[in-house]
Amino acid sequence: MIHVLRNTFMITSFVMVMMLLIEYINVFSRGKWINMFRGAGYKQVLLAAALGVLPGCLGSFAVVSLFTHNLFSFGALTACMIASFGDEAFVMFAVIPKTAFLLSAVIFAVSVVVGLVVNLFVRRFPTPFGSGHYALHDADHRHNHTDIRGNWRENLKHISFERALLLAGIAAITISVVMGWFEHEHLVEHNHDQHDFSHILLRERWLNIVFIAACFVSLSIIITVQDHFLKEHLWEHIIKKHLPRIFLWTLGVLAALHIAQQFTDIDGWVRNNHVSMLLLAILIGLIPESGPHMIFISLFATGAIPFSTLLANSIVQEGHAGLPLLAESGKGFLWTKIISVVVGLLAGAAGYWAGF
Repeated sequence: MIHVLRNTFMITSFVMVMMLLIEYINVFSRGKWINMFRGAGYKQVLLAAALGVLPGCLGSFAVVSLFTHNLFSFGALTACMIASFGDEAFVMFAVIPKTAFLLSAVIFAVSVVVGLVVNLFVRRFPTPFGSGHYALHDADHRHNHTDIRGNWRENLKHISFERALLLAGIAAITISVVMGWFEHEHLVEHNHDQHDFSHILLRERWLNIVFIAACFVSLSIIITVQDHFLKEHLWEHIIKKHLPRIFLWTLGVLAALHIAQQFTDIDGWVRNNHVSMLLLAILIGLIPESGPHMIFISLFATGAIPFSTLLANSIVQEGHAGLPLLAESGKGFLWTKIISVVVGLLAGAAGYWAGF
């Protein structure tokens, strides 16, 4: 359960930092940045697919937050979920780099096409908060956007409880990433026999650097902003409204999966059902966690399954990115999964019949 708690803190931390940055940009620009995303469906889809196909879940977490606040369309969200295959990307780029590049290109193209098609049929999708949830309060309207910045010396001299707690939280997250406490154990577990495992860490390190930079920016924001922005936008909005829901949903899902895995040998089940491998790849892809999908990378690397099976699994699964979406929008999670299953089945079957 320590592994479950660590992953829960990691996912919640990533999501909270992304939401904090988005909130700051919104108020700093006086809401103008939101208009950049409205009425630009194809741009949204391209950007969401690009963020999704990046290794890891950081880009996908940002897209989920933008969707739940009605800034990204459902088609853009669908493109991101299809394009993303989570932390497994780090393993693929280390063990089977050529296949990883090919798979990323194929999934990106598929996700863009599907996202654009979805946008044609789904003009509006109910979101839990709406764009108004990134609200500009009266105090924000009365001042210029630069006035959300305060005097950092005064802020620290007369520090409030909320500011102190936020600073301590972001500092703890930063230290955790720097010390490697958020490293992904499943990368080690599934690749202990690989001589080039160091490449996995090197390829994952860039994501940690990006997140550490985001944490330092967040610390700067918390230190410098005025009390109104910090209390009304960061504390009342992000911490009190979003954090408990995301943390508890993530903890519950990961704990349930961990318990289920104690009684189910997923690896053995997959290895012993080669005839139904394509369907198994899609079924296992439904699991909103990085880890169980690693078996398909191992099987492909040893030539036990074709590329089409790996493709189907990668289309359906999105790593940890589905967990905050499940917490904020169960309906959005369900429909993206349904669409990805259909797309994964069609792509996998077409690839199998084509002989690859």
